[in-house]
Amino acid sequence: MVTDNKRTVLICDDEEGIRESFKLILSDTYNLRFVNNGLQAVELLKSFSPDAVILDIKIPKINGMEVLKQIKKLKPNLPIIIVTGYQSVEMAQEAIKNGAADYIPKPFESKQILKSIESILK
Repeated sequence: MVTDNKRTVLICDDEEGIRESFKLILSDTYNLRFVNNGLQAVELLKSFSPDAVILDIKIPKINGMEVLKQIKKLKPNLPIIIVTGYQSVEMAQEAIKNGAADYIPKPFESKQILKSIESILK
């Protein structure tokens, strides 16, 4: 269901290929904003309110786990999905403990991403 007033998703990932994947998967359904490091994400969120954030863990300037904590201080109700190539049960648990709504390991499938965003935006 696509309407003219699409929800907006902020994507923070330093890999261009991953950002392109998100664009292909999500741009029909959502408005997308992209940043490629943690500092940009935190700065942008001071003046911008997306409906959800997709956040990588291994990003320049400020790592994703720290960005997650800072976003949760700024916007406690903003749903954040962690997407990372560094899979560990500990990291997933830490992300959820720090307020992430979901944790998806790379490589991901498009339906995984769509389903996750759909469920957190309900």
